[in-house]
Amino acid sequence: MKKQKTIVVGAGINGVVAAIELRKRGHQVVLVDPGPLPHPLAASTDISKAVRAAYGADEDYTALAEQSREIWRQWNVEFGVELYHETGFLFLRQRPMQPGDFEYESFKLLERGGHRVERINSKQLRQRYPAWNAERYPDGFLDLEAGYAESERVVATLIQRAKSLGVELRQNAKFRELDETGGRIKGILLETGEKIGADTVVMAVGAWTPYALPFTRNFLRASGQPVFHLKPEKPEFFTPERFPIFGADISTTGYYGFPLNRDGVVKIANHGAGREMSPDSPDRAVTKEEENKMRQFLSDTFPALADSAIVFTRICLYCDTHDGNFWIAPDPERAGLIIAAGDCGHGFKFAPVLGELIADAVEGKSNRFLEKFRWRPEVKAGEAKEAARFQGKL
Repeated sequence: MKKQKTIVVGAGINGVVAAIELRKRGHQVVLVDPGPLPHPLAASTDISKAVRAAYGADEDYTALAEQSREIWRQWNVEFGVELYHETGFLFLRQRPMQPGDFEYESFKLLERGGHRVERINSKQLRQRYPAWNAERYPDGFLDLEAGYAESERVVATLIQRAKSLGVELRQNAKFRELDETGGRIKGILLETGEKIGADTVVMAVGAWTPYALPFTRNFLRASGQPVFHLKPEKPEFFTPERFPIFGADISTTGYYGFPLNRDGVVKIANHGAGREMSPDSPDRAVTKEEENKMRQFLSDTFPALADSAIVFTRICLYCDTHDGNFWIAPDPERAGLIIAAGDCGHGFKFAPVLGELIADAVEGKSNRFLEKFRWRPEVKAGEAKEAARFQGKL
């Protein structure tokens, strides 16, 4: 039986886990990326990404996150390096939690599932987490089983794993267009004019998707979100024990962040509506307005961090869908094309299970989650968004 040849375009997190899983299933896999790897502009090339099972009342994402977390723990053992740090995650509100809130629904679902979660009030916040302005955040919860992954290191580690399994890595290879005849994809063309033939092409290029495949612009959008790395003057306030990952009334403010890392950096970022832009845009830089908003947030929430030096900024590019759900599906009009995109800024935590989802989409296997991530151009903007990002915003 002839081995199926699959090209995976994009060696960010979606692409590399897809390449690994397809290779394990016997596909001949070519992984194509312009490089260098990890790609400096890719969303996954960052110091940290949250790993949480808190998803409001959404049982699908909660179940997927639970599966992922078990594998994150296994990966730490398997790779012999702590890529995933289980530091806990504080979800706090500026008013009491109530039914319908992202935090309330997350807390109740996790509690029912037997997770280690703990309700937190202002008094406990003041006693245990001194960086916080406790009066401003009267209610919330601590998810003791959440944490963060060192995302750039994860991608680098997985690229090595892919190569060791026999994935052919074509670095310095820039995708130009699909090689298409009569509604059937036969492979891809590179910028150099070289053709690479294949039975199937998986496009896993994140925020580049609406630019690499212009027909996807009706349902995919690239948006930029500001990220800040700060050096606190009182680092002892920001160690993981005293400063877990946080969402500071994230449905309203959009702000979340991470404890002090090994380089003495605290990362603060915004998970909001963002600015639409191409990943290659010259406007891909944090603006003074974004910095001022971040400083105002810090002075209200973490006074000890408000005047800290910014040592690095970047714009993290999301690939957004209209409903906030991922897009992992075969193109009904172009046989042989699978699009694996639409991370919507919350995809990295699912790295351990995304490869299986994408490979099932390639092979046409049934998977209950793929219905949620199906090809759905009929869904219009603003119909249903992840609460943590869009509630009260759009």
